[in-house]
Amino acid sequence: MDERERSADGENYSAAFSGGRNGRAGDYPARIIRLTAYPLLLLAVVLVAGSALRLRWDPAWVSPLFLIGVISYLALLERLIPHDPTWHPDAGEWRWYGIWFLLTMAGSGLAQLLVAVAVGLISPPEPTRHLGIEIPGALLTGSLAGYLVHRLGHRNALLWRLHGVHHVPEKVNVANNGVNHVLDIVLAQGLVQLTLALVGFSRPAVLVAGLFVAAQGYFVHANIDVRIGPLNHLLASPEQHRLHHSTDLSEAGHYGSDLACWDHLFGSFTWYPGREPTSVGLHDPTSFPGTGEILAALLHPWRRRPAPGARPE
Repeated sequence: MDERERSADGENYSAAFSGGRNGRAGDYPARIIRLTAYPLLLLAVVLVAGSALRLRWDPAWVSPLFLIGVISYLALLERLIPHDPTWHPDAGEWRWYGIWFLLTMAGSGLAQLLVAVAVGLISPPEPTRHLGIEIPGALLTGSLAGYLVHRLGHRNALLWRLHGVHHVPEKVNVANNGVNHVLDIVLAQGLVQLTLALVGFSRPAVLVAGLFVAAQGYFVHANIDVRIGPLNHLLASPEQHRLHHSTDLSEAGHYGSDLACWDHLFGSFTWYPGREPTSVGLHDPTSFPGTGEILAALLHPWRRRPAPGARPE
């Protein structure tokens, strides 16, 4: 079993609730923001998705504009209610993160292009089933495919050399969610979209599911002091995803970035209330180039392989 998949057995659940890593006292305005931040994000998903379906907006511009709005909203929250102020990017990191984000967007676009070429018009333009059935089905199917691809990225030595680029930063924030190897994005997003197309979900259902997944993907990576309580057993959260980035491999499960059910089902759920990683990043920081070494990181998968018996992080 891969080190990052060891679950934390025997841990007792705790009802501890603190004001963030540094013990910040929760003043009234900040408490209101913490309570409403996630519901407002989910409301935005519902409103944009409903408007897109009703008004037949073009997904080609709805999705990227919505993503920009989500990133801006979460970046603001990181300043208002940070989980750890030391995780804010400095000027140099913003520069590198910006370049990585553009590469990630390029990989995402390439994945969509390859899927479109491969499957043509498999996904029907209009739903063949009621959207009340199609949307949950597309969400569950895409979430399961994403979970399996992500977990495989940690178990397979070659795929880890792609995905491990994302785990190099020793901070978890909205900005470095875009630190990804281009081929990792192409494979992960391409396989998920291909799965949805082959199953036959309509484009409207895929659009709605995609808006939720995009919002969740950036939400869980945000450096914000937001707790969702018992909903952690249904939905992914920043509390869980910080554990995923932990340098302590015994707690670094949580491969789902949207739903938590697959982590429960496949034994990779390690969160309990109040649990936080001591540090985040790579278990072996020397195994990958630094985030600022962009060309070296992109070429990393083709470097000489480690000695036999070595395992991915």
